[in-house]
Amino acid sequence: MPTAATEQLHAQAKDLDARPLAEVAAILAQSQHDAALSPQGTLGAICSGAQAMADAIRSGGTLHYTAAGSSGLMAAADALELGGTFSIPAAQLRVHIAGGMPTGVEMPGGTEDETAELESALQDLSAKDVLIGVSASGTTPYTVAGARLAKARGATVIGITNNPDVALLTLADHPVLLATPPEVISGSTRMGAATAQKIALNMLSTLMAMELGHVHDGMMVNLRADNIKLRARARQIVTRIAKVSNEIADRAILAADGNVKCAVLIAAGATDLTDATARLGTTGGKLRPALLSLEE
Repeated sequence: MPTAATEQLHAQAKDLDARPLAEVAAILAQSQHDAALSPQGTLGAICSGAQAMADAIRSGGTLHYTAAGSSGLMAAADALELGGTFSIPAAQLRVHIAGGMPTGVEMPGGTEDETAELESALQDLSAKDVLIGVSASGTTPYTVAGARLAKARGATVIGITNNPDVALLTLADHPVLLATPPEVISGSTRMGAATAQKIALNMLSTLMAMELGHVHDGMMVNLRADNIKLRARARQIVTRIAKVSNEIADRAILAADGNVKCAVLIAAGATDLTDATARLGTTGGKLRPALLSLEE
């Protein structure tokens, strides 16, 4: 039986432990760079997966991130940022990590083989939902079981793995194969494989947000401004897009009750929050056509 790609030896593994640290550091940096290129080989699946995620959020469905170990940390890192960055409602996000979310410095190991809890964890899964399963090997029992449950309930499955010809890809409606090179430390998929996973997950959620109209000219116009930094960013976004002063931007944000898109429209000439909301309603939440409607 051939050795899985994630378990193969790196081309420069021989005598690695006998080399100067600076030389090993250079090998590690290059391996991360090489792994980071792997999402380029699966752009079609990433784009179609992002579209499915956007459709789920738009229709009131839920995104279920399911993984174990290092892959679970990558999945959680993506999911936990979506509220503050794009105001995706918490009720539409779930993170299922084998053994539960870590509360200390130890990651549970054996729990990736335990699948009994998934039936109850995914009991509310429906055909409106998307399950994003992440597994470097593509065979992790916990993640594969989650994908099977999702398929049985009519949900859409995005499978992210670093090995070809594996169960997770077979089950996936949108199979994302990240063909990363062998790890410098064989099997340590917290390194190159996890780097590629994080990039793919970031791409999926960012493209989803763009499809939902939450990005305009590279700015996060649907952010949740709940701290000093983000309130300053909201003001900057309004001043840049509407081409107004800080004072006008502040008044618009106040009039929009903190909604950045509506604040942009008010600063650009919308009558009030009701008018701004109505214009966004006719454009599917997308700011650019809503701004154009002010010129008509």
